[in-house]
Amino acid sequence: MKRSFKTIDLTMAAMFVALMAIGANITQIAPFMEVGGVPITLQTFFAVLAGLVLGSRVGTLSMIVYAVAGLIGIPVFSRFHGGFSIILDPTFGFILSFILVAYFTGKIVEKNNSVPAFILASIIGLAINYVIGTNWMYYAYKFWAAAPSAFSYKMAWAWMVVPLPKDVILSVMAGLLAHRLDKTVLSKGQFKNLKRTA
Repeated sequence: MKRSFKTIDLTMAAMFVALMAIGANITQIAPFMEVGGVPITLQTFFAVLAGLVLGSRVGTLSMIVYAVAGLIGIPVFSRFHGGFSIILDPTFGFILSFILVAYFTGKIVEKNNSVPAFILASIIGLAINYVIGTNWMYYAYKFWAAAPSAFSYKMAWAWMVVPLPKDVILSVMAGLLAHRLDKTVLSKGQFKNLKRTA
């Protein structure tokens, strides 16, 4: 039977909602950091970290709250956007993917808390983010957004080559950081049972 959310769970989830909002807009100081309409942000890093640090249960909660907050109009998405109309945006698939990213990365490290498992979970989370986000972007451009005349599925993936090295590096860093936190801060006091799922 699943336990109810505790105050520490909700507090940590709220912290990651805030981190996601910051990560979504940190590149506003560099407007050129956008490829094919996809802002180069730190959202994937924080979504991966949420699953690794909070576990599948609380990590998923934090990403759901983040998505819902943006959909109801709070400007937490990239470029300080918010509102239900974001569903039609070609980048909305990346936002949806964050929920699964947190869930699956959390599940992996709940079963194996070694350094390789944390890094593997991070890379799998990144892959989920790219597969869902890029496919959503492709179909959005094809069916309801204004696609460039020569736009193709191959081009959609080519656009993702630019942020890929950054995201791979940050995902590995997230894995190493989360493992360190798991063995130090999160192993003590009220954090000790944060990732327990039952």
